[in-house]
Amino acid sequence: MKLILALAASSVTAYVAPVAPRAATRVSETKADLEALATNLNPIVGYWDPLNVADTVDGAFYGFDNAGAIAWWRQAEIKHGRVAMAAFVGYCVQANGYHWGTKMTLGGADWPTGSPAEQWDALPAASKWQIILFVGIMELFAESVPPHYMKGGQPGKFPSFAEAYKEGRGFPHPVPFDLYDPFGFSKNRSPEAKARGLLVEINNGRAAMLGIFGFLAESKVSGSVPVLTGLGIPHYDGDYMAPFAANFHIGA
Repeated sequence: MKLILALAASSVTAYVAPVAPRAATRVSETKADLEALATNLNPIVGYWDPLNVADTVDGAFYGFDNAGAIAWWRQAEIKHGRVAMAAFVGYCVQANGYHWGTKMTLGGADWPTGSPAEQWDALPAASKWQIILFVGIMELFAESVPPHYMKGGQPGKFPSFAEAYKEGRGFPHPVPFDLYDPFGFSKNRSPEAKARGLLVEINNGRAAMLGIFGFLAESKVSGSVPVLTGLGIPHYDGDYMAPFAANFHIGA
């Protein structure tokens, strides 16, 4: 499992080509923009769109034009990549037995020693719903603050809590930290560094999506992911597609 932790700490920055900074405001993206982005992300692989997603005709995607459809797909990839990066690191941490210092439940139950999936199964349903509710609130906030990424906004950009409070957008009191860059570390980065960081994020997100699915596959069918065979991925007998199938209780 030490190798898994090493993988979690690594990145795929070597595949990112040098890139010039993008303009601060981006009204829309086209297929040509995606082709340029693909070259910057990985000059070896380049542009690859086997389903011709970038050629969506106006109105065919929930009534949005081609630029809106492209923005939706870009947003989806960035968001899923971020979730996968968090999931990949979380899997590595929990698989090695690291947990919060507190008990798992208010009733004093300890954390189980099984796989990360078994630890999730052991959580009371109320705890799971708290996570889902928090994510839902963040989604609602991000989707409601203009400009929307399908209407001229930037895909992947999460709105600032502080700015939303100043504009009176649903916050009754100031929020001390933003979800993105809460401590302001990126403020002094050059435009070139910020642009490169966005490319690194996409590449790492793609790798993490493959990585977390690799963990899940290997935990169900030993040997299904040869590179993970022999690393001690704990077997999981449960159902990954039924996360709320058991333990619908609050305190026990």
